[in-house]
Amino acid sequence: MYDPPAAPKSLADPAALDARRALLDGPHITPLRALARRIAAERGAPVPDPDPLDGGVGARLLLLLETPGPSIGRTGLVSRDNATGTAANLFRFLGEAGLARADTLIWNAIPWVIHAPGALNRAPRRAEAVAATPYLAPLLALLPRLAVVVPAGRFAAQVAAPLADLRPDLPVIPVPHPSPTYVCTAPSVRARILAGLRAAASHLAETG
Repeated sequence: MYDPPAAPKSLADPAALDARRALLDGPHITPLRALARRIAAERGAPVPDPDPLDGGVGARLLLLLETPGPSIGRTGLVSRDNATGTAANLFRFLGEAGLARADTLIWNAIPWVIHAPGALNRAPRRAEAVAATPYLAPLLALLPRLAVVVPAGRFAAQVAAPLADLRPDLPVIPVPHPSPTYVCTAPSVRARILAGLRAAASHLAETG
C-alpha cells in the first residue's frame, strides 16, 4: 500500500508522480477516469484524473473546486499534493479538519481545462458553468456513499441549485476558495474554510 505523503507539494518529485500514476488503474478510480475521458471528448479539452490516493467512487465527501488551473498539465491529476499554493492549502486544511483521504474526492465544477495553452488563469464564464451542469448527474451516480458536498469558492457554490434538484437530501457546505491570494486577504478566510470542513467532518461522523 502506498503511504500518503506527510507534507504538501509532494507531486513536484517526478518519482512520487510516477508512483501515483501507477495507481490510476485502481477499481475505485477507473469509473471516474472514464467519466473524465468522456467529458474531455465531448468538450474537446483535457480533464485531469482524480487522485488515486483519495476515495474515488467510495468517497463520502465531494470537494468541488472551480476549474483546473493552467498548471494542471504538470501532473494530470486533481490533487491536494500538486505543487501549487492552492493544493498546499487544501492539504493543510483537510488535514486540520480531520478528514480522511479515503472519504474525499476532489473534483472541479467545470472539470475541463478552460485556459488556452500558455494563458494565465481566468475566472470561468457563465456559459461554461451551464455547459458543466449536465455532468453533475453522471458524477453523482458514481458516488453511492456520498454524504456531503463542499463547494470551494463562489463559482463552485453556484452548483448548489442543480445539486439540490438532483439530490435534495445532500447537505451542501460552501467554503471560501483556498487559493493563497484569497486566503491571505483576511484571517477570517482561513477560519471560514476550516469551519466548513470541520462541519463536513462532523456530518460524516454522525452519518457513519
